[in-house]
Amino acid sequence: MSNLPCEILDHIVDLLHDSQTYGQVPLELRNCCLVSKSWVPRTRRHLFANIYFDTAKNLESWKRTFPGPSISPACYAKRLCIGRPQVVTAEGAEAGGWIASFSSVEHLELGGQEIWQARGCEVAFALFHGFSPVVKSIRVNASILPFRHLFNLILSFPLLEDLDMTDCYDVPISNGGDSDGPPMSTTVQSSSSPAFTGTLKLQGEGGPVGPAARLLLSVPGGIHFRKLSFAWTQKEDISPMMALVEKCSHTLESLYVWCDVPGTFIRHLRPHR
Repeated sequence: MSNLPCEILDHIVDLLHDSQTYGQVPLELRNCCLVSKSWVPRTRRHLFANIYFDTAKNLESWKRTFPGPSISPACYAKRLCIGRPQVVTAEGAEAGGWIASFSSVEHLELGGQEIWQARGCEVAFALFHGFSPVVKSIRVNASILPFRHLFNLILSFPLLEDLDMTDCYDVPISNGGDSDGPPMSTTVQSSSSPAFTGTLKLQGEGGPVGPAARLLLSVPGGIHFRKLSFAWTQKEDISPMMALVEKCSHTLESLYVWCDVPGTFIRHLRPHR
């Protein structure tokens, strides 16, 4: 079995990965690692394609199992999900640390629950700035960070195409003495900007999405999304959201709007192209 041509070996392993989900890696795929050492690299490519750290215990277990980058399978990860900011420490961003080892991540997902709203969260996630130069998609609960810090993180990925933000209401600066003004009035500062050529999803979940829209309108290089999906419940969001549509008018291919504002009526939405 170990003498199979590489093309056949790769095809066998690839056929077993489709049913893989978080915490439910197919037994057949795991068993491939036991066949031969020559099977291990291709199998790891699928076994570690999706990594999810929800608790400090999860992360500590990972670091004990893979104490150094030379034996870590983090380079195979294409999707990285961080469930809580408590698992992130400065040690992880050091040379050879676990954060830097995830250098092939294409999709980054940050949080989703109230527990994200923790003091110092913006400091923790500053460690993720540009950690993987090939990130193309970010899904984030926008209530985890003040918008200014969140967009600094987003703009650190030059190849970013897709952005999915839920709970788009701003949270206060958490360091107690910061008086730089509300993030919605702050122009994003960056020497470069992502491509922003994919899909943009903004969902208010009861809060205003206008501040996030205004920051997107201010990014260097502009935005060029092909697909827009908006959901808002605040009347004051209508103007900035329509400004986003206008900004993307030359590249827009599809538009979805869900608006639950009393007294507001959207007459008709037609496919842009």
